[in-house]
Amino acid sequence: MRIKIPQKANQIIARLTESGYEAYVVGGCVRDAILGRPAADWDITTNARPEQVKALFSRTIDTGIQHGTVTVLIGREGFEVTTYRIDGEYRDGRHPSEVIFTPSLIEDLKRRDFTINALAYNEAEGLIDAFDGMEDLKRGRIRCVGNPQERFTEDSLRILRAVRFSAQLGFEIERETRDAIAKFAPSLTRISAERIQAELVKLLTSDHPESFRTLYDTGITHVILPEFDACMETPQNHPHHCCCVGEHILLTLQAVGADRVLRLAALLHDIGKPLTHTKDNQGIDHFRGHGEAGAELADHILHRLKFDNDTICRVKRLVRVHDDRQIPLTLRGVRRAVYRIGKDCFFDYLKLRRADILAQNPSMHQEKLETLEKIGELYGQILEEHACLSLKELAVTGNDLIKAGMESGPKLGKVLKEMLELVIEHPEYNTKEYLLSHLPNYGSVDGETAEAIHLD
Repeated sequence: MRIKIPQKANQIIARLTESGYEAYVVGGCVRDAILGRPAADWDITTNARPEQVKALFSRTIDTGIQHGTVTVLIGREGFEVTTYRIDGEYRDGRHPSEVIFTPSLIEDLKRRDFTINALAYNEAEGLIDAFDGMEDLKRGRIRCVGNPQERFTEDSLRILRAVRFSAQLGFEIERETRDAIAKFAPSLTRISAERIQAELVKLLTSDHPESFRTLYDTGITHVILPEFDACMETPQNHPHHCCCVGEHILLTLQAVGADRVLRLAALLHDIGKPLTHTKDNQGIDHFRGHGEAGAELADHILHRLKFDNDTICRVKRLVRVHDDRQIPLTLRGVRRAVYRIGKDCFFDYLKLRRADILAQNPSMHQEKLETLEKIGELYGQILEEHACLSLKELAVTGNDLIKAGMESGPKLGKVLKEMLELVIEHPEYNTKEYLLSHLPNYGSVDGETAEAIHLD
């Protein structure tokens, strides 16, 4: 079998082999090349020691020299070149206590996580496959190298990586490996939130986000996202639904595009339902206020998983407004909705709302989707008309009000908000001349009255 590898990677391998060493591209890049997928990185393994690698190349960086890794720079590209090694004891369930260099490629491949990642290649010798990784690629199977319990004892993060690779490649997890995942899932408490977050995002943004269910079936969510387990235990006996909250979430994930924020919002959009679950006299389940409760819970979860503040803010907003259905099918009604929901996330709201509908009772899809499509059309018309939908688009700024004689302070912000509410209702009023000429009419109403005006 021949694999097309980058010329610069070949150049490094050629230099090493010409100098009497062994060298191969190794791991995920070989797997992806065989599957016809773009490889993120082309890693190279060799029996040359780090100091010997550095002696052969003029431009290197000691990126992980304590573990045998040197980055070789060819032009502006960097290639990690790592010496064959055997890992010492894993005392923390993540990192080996020591690294022992070995002259054996097979010993190096033996320490890797899954058979499909334990493949090595160079053009002179072809594919080196000591653990039947090619057979697993053909069968679409994730299988540990050797004993899966040993692999997961060495590095608990491999538990999540197995499910993530399954989602990215559309592969099944081999039974013995899956059983070991379920057994060792509790050891994920030893893994940092940042590492868990990275694997979770890769899984969610894959082509098979429904693989998230494997996290539940193997007990992983019980460790990293117990709030989802509560959703799987919460029924939805309601005409608009046909499954429990958790199953509905899984269907929503599949119905929304592979955008990081949207997939996280889909995962968490109904996370507040177990907290707001009530049942009426007819046995119908209700979840009043679950959007607000879910937004607060999403904030807690995303902070726990160490997400950045921008992601947390955007996901929270979508969770809070995802069930907003009180949008009149008029330009005025949609403008109000955009003001309420936010212009910067209204398209995402429409996408999440559509996915939410598709995950509900199919007999009610048509009317809901037609309504949502009409809202989208009206929003498109509003954008074409360049209607003012936010303070940024208001014809008057705070500086204009100060120049007109108003003092800086809370009242200034209140006046700008009332002006915005006015032009949301009457777009034609969004001119500096009109708004400033009516300045005495603003700022005299209290917050409750202003809100009433906004909702009228």
